[in-house]
Amino acid sequence: MAMLKQGQSQFEDKWPTMRPTVLKLLQQEPVTRAEWQDLFWAVHSVCLWDDKGPTKVYQALQQDILEFIKHAQTRVLHNQEDSALLKSYIAEWGKFFTQCDYLPKPFMQLETSLAGKAHSSTVQKKNQGEESIVRKLMLDSWNSSIFSNIKQRLQDSAMKLVHAERNGEAFDSQLVIGVRESYVNLSSDTEDKLKIYRDNFEKAYLEATEAFYKLKAPLYLQSNGVQNYMWYADSKLKEEETRAQRYLETGWGCTSVSALTECCVNVLVTAFKETILHECAGMIRSNETDKLRLMFSLMDRVPDGITQMLRDLEAHIVNQGLADMMAAAETITTDSEKYVEQLLELFNRFSALVKEAFNDDPRFLTSRDKAYKTVVNDTSVFKLEIPLKNKGKPALPIISRSTSAKDFQRVGAKIQPESKCPELLANYCDMLLRKTVLSKKLTSEEVEKKLKDVLLVLKYVQNKDVFMRYHKAHLTRRLILDTSADNEKEENMVEWLREVGMPADYVNKLARMFQDIKVSEDLNLEFKDAHRNNNEYIADSINIKILNAGAWARSSDRVSVSLPMELEDYIPQVEEFYRLKHSGRKLQWHHLMSNGIITFGNDIGKFDLEVTTFQMGVLFAWNQRPKDKVTYESLRLATELPDTELRKTLWSLVAFPKMKRQVLLCDPEAKSPKDFDDSSQFWPNQEFALIKNGKVQKRGKINLIGRLQLSTEKSKEEDNEGIMQLRILRVQEAIVKIMKMRKRITNAALQTELVEILKNMFLPSKKLIKEQIEWLIEHKYMRRDEDNINLFIYMA
Repeated sequence: MAMLKQGQSQFEDKWPTMRPTVLKLLQQEPVTRAEWQDLFWAVHSVCLWDDKGPTKVYQALQQDILEFIKHAQTRVLHNQEDSALLKSYIAEWGKFFTQCDYLPKPFMQLETSLAGKAHSSTVQKKNQGEESIVRKLMLDSWNSSIFSNIKQRLQDSAMKLVHAERNGEAFDSQLVIGVRESYVNLSSDTEDKLKIYRDNFEKAYLEATEAFYKLKAPLYLQSNGVQNYMWYADSKLKEEETRAQRYLETGWGCTSVSALTECCVNVLVTAFKETILHECAGMIRSNETDKLRLMFSLMDRVPDGITQMLRDLEAHIVNQGLADMMAAAETITTDSEKYVEQLLELFNRFSALVKEAFNDDPRFLTSRDKAYKTVVNDTSVFKLEIPLKNKGKPALPIISRSTSAKDFQRVGAKIQPESKCPELLANYCDMLLRKTVLSKKLTSEEVEKKLKDVLLVLKYVQNKDVFMRYHKAHLTRRLILDTSADNEKEENMVEWLREVGMPADYVNKLARMFQDIKVSEDLNLEFKDAHRNNNEYIADSINIKILNAGAWARSSDRVSVSLPMELEDYIPQVEEFYRLKHSGRKLQWHHLMSNGIITFGNDIGKFDLEVTTFQMGVLFAWNQRPKDKVTYESLRLATELPDTELRKTLWSLVAFPKMKRQVLLCDPEAKSPKDFDDSSQFWPNQEFALIKNGKVQKRGKINLIGRLQLSTEKSKEEDNEGIMQLRILRVQEAIVKIMKMRKRITNAALQTELVEILKNMFLPSKKLIKEQIEWLIEHKYMRRDEDNINLFIYMA
């Protein structure tokens, strides 16, 4: 009992000596080392030797802190003017907050003692990371008394100063910063240290900002117009972001600045979104890149803000692009070089717009690509007709199993017209790669750049399979006729096509064509060496090309013709030579792909004519009777050429462009190949000659092959029908590939995957897809689910 009585007197004995030091600390008065140390010891004694001592110390401390704060509040409220009030508050708070670090130190034993008393109603258990009990007491006391009483005045005064700054008035910014810091440091909540700041200061700041610009922004827009308003809005957004960095909390994890930015965007931009965007289309048409760049920077802050800008850009590119193409239609439809240059000029112009106005933003680049693709694939300027007659012509089977001829898919009757762009691109490539006036005047680097330009446009071509077919036809002519301007460029072009994503099977066939030409060169040397002793004429005159049918041939290329005796004689020799080298391989002669040089003699002189095999067959009809007249019917019997090919060949000899004197004459005179009839008569022109500078030449050489070589009426039709046939096969192959992998798939998913597989070659129409699905169902490659007609099931 004696120990208990002694303990109960500890607080009463010690507190009178402790309190003066506590008050000095609160008032930031000097404290001697002895007083500081005595306070530590007194707290230690009370907490250890008095059971109720810790609670009494805590209550006495709380009372002195509240008393001190009450006096501080009186001193603050003594100031009526806003700036003076803020200065006084910041000064008082600064002193108090500094002591929040010092005063708790001597009371560490108090905290230890109180933390162990679970029954105390005034304190909670101290968790790791939680404020010290005395510091928390000080902050909570300040918050519950002076802060709660005057926080509205503090906020209002701070917001008035910020408002004054927005209106261009000067003031001490540290006043606002000081208030902000007191809000930030005031919270003793370890879970959310910024709660008091966020619920009060930040909220008031955002509301004041919104109210300010809700009043100012509409007036400025009304007085100055949209374009000036955009500069105003942009400058104010930057100004407010800078101001927010000063006056709002920017510590780690704090979102005050972003919240303020969002608030400003809402009131300055989003509120006038439609009005601002209304100007976009006109700015794009006028190429006002500075204003567009500003609009983009503003609208990119707004949800869906740039959606309308993307639509306006697409519409402009499509409309302007097609308008320019229409304006130049007369030129570009007949000149593939001008056509490609026009497309490239459009691409470069629109790309410059996207770069300067929208900083090459990926979303705007995507819109440019989408719109430019529309221009490239448009059919309003000119179109490629792919007329397909319903001849019942079967496609090849695509699946290795027993399939009868009646099982093959048949070609439809109509097809949507397509852009002629891929054909013209192929023509332009041919001009660059063939020995032409264009390729001769360009350096190797310039040719390469222009070919790369073609590949750039080709990227946007929807139906690349059309380009493939025409490019291969041109390449075939160049290789057969040996008219390539640069063999290295030819092979490079094949690799560039591979790099831009052309289908591997197509590119591999082109590569095989070059390989065949190189092999044929070696075979020629061997053939010449083998026959030089037996027949020197054949050895020197004949040049053979052994080509792989899979890479080169089309069914229509085999056209029958009665060859001159001089050619017939060496065919068995070539076949025997090849049989001895490659047993088991069969040669098929493609006279359409052959050509030669003959000497044409008349009363004027002798001329070397480069001719097709068909032209040679026709001209040899006069080899033994140079001045006779021969009827069309007789020529047909002598050459055994099909009617369409004979007409075209004769026309090339009686009406060759750019020649004043023709090789053959005819009676009656014809205006087109259709005018020939069985009784039309033809005979060699004894006055034929080459005319240079107005003078008749007695010797000379002329190429009569032109564009006739490797092209028949039937093959032209096949070019178009073959494109569609190949598409049918590709669609069938892709559907079966998907079905094998998926086993079960919905109609929508099948179409999506199908387009993804085929998009690098062509975009299959919904009608084409539907027809091939029905055909595959009919022939038991797949079936519909019994309960869901939109679900397909693979049939192994």
